Amino acid sequence: MLGKFFNKPDPELSDRVPPGQYLTKGFPVLTYGETPVIGTSEWQFSVWGMAKPKTFTWSDFMNLPQHEFTQDFHCVTRWSKLDVQWTGIKVSDFMKLIELEPGVTHVMQHCYGGYTTNLDLDEFWREDNFFAFKLFGEPLPAEHGGPMRLVVPHLYAWKSAKWINGLEFLAAEEPGFWERNGYHRRGDPWTEERYGGL
Repeated sequence: MLGKFFNKPDPELSDRVPPGQYLTKGFPVLTYGETPVIGTSEWQFSVWGMAKPKTFTWSDFMNLPQHEFTQDFHCVTRWSKLDVQWTGIKVSDFMKLIELEPGVTHVMQHCYGGYTTNLDLDEFWREDNFFAFKLFGEPLPAEHGGPMRLVVPHLYAWKSAKWINGLEFLAAEEPGFWERNGYHRRGDPWTEERYGGL
């Protein structure tokens, strides 16, 4: 498979490609279970837990400031794709609409299809994180998490939850789906936090 679909990165890319990763020639799709297909007219996004409960429509999100992002993307299964072009909404802009209770330390991402993954609040609220709804200028395909996914560029891609539809704010860390099934609690590509670590 190496050579046909993946390349070993050149040494000059060592500051962009984490250890143990190979560059993909495409954009692989890895999904557990069936791919949810949700139209933007029915899509909703909820916030709950240690936050004032709110529900947002697609139009609510589209009324927020939109930005273009170019980010490298690293999968725990050892492939990386450089210079992925997204359109989306900064987490920091969205969080201006959210009222948190004192003591929040973590957030659980919830998704159509029942998938969940957790993040430390500080990891979630970074300026370079965003909710993506376009990929290379086109509406985000369902197989890549459309109509919307979170993108957390500094962590492995399973932390960039596909088909996201809610955030649950927590006072303590709770493992999500992949964390309960053997993946690392944090997922830093540069230190190869792939498995274990709970």
